[in-house]
Amino acid sequence: MGRGPLAGPVMAAAVTLKTVRFKNRIDDSKKLTPSQREHAFGEIVNKSVFGIGIINEKVIDRQNIAVATRMAMEQAISGLIDKLKPNHKHHIHILVDGNIKLDIDLPFTNIIKGDSKSKSIACASILAKVIRDRIMSLYDKIYPQYGFLKHKGYPTREHRLALKRFGPSLIHRTSFYGV
Repeated sequence: MGRGPLAGPVMAAAVTLKTVRFKNRIDDSKKLTPSQREHAFGEIVNKSVFGIGIINEKVIDRQNIAVATRMAMEQAISGLIDKLKPNHKHHIHILVDGNIKLDIDLPFTNIIKGDSKSKSIACASILAKVIRDRIMSLYDKIYPQYGFLKHKGYPTREHRLALKRFGPSLIHRTSFYGV
């Protein structure tokens, strides 16, 4: 989550569900309102085991966004695996949103638009999006001139104008066009 923004980290989440029954709408995080994501977030946390991966903008600039995204996904999977009981670890098959080829010692299947086709991928998408949005809201307190609370680092007109006026902050991805 967060491959397109000009600022902040890239996030990933890996989720295994304890149940497939949810009161809140579970879907691709981009199809939900911020309020729907926040409500689903709490329910997902309670009804799953999950791992989170976060790769900061410095690594994104050094490696590139594709490598950083893969790193975040692998970090999230590792965090999830560490939380599972030993007898569950032998029955793992990872569902990957998109066509990213992971460097892991577990079987995996890539699913294009997986966050619209798999409940566990949708849950991971929501967790990653909500956590990244919360991080960007905190960064808004440090760098209020950029308007991160409103656009979360995405390349909106407002954000581009702030970049022209103030230059990049420490959390901007300097390797990205427009920064």
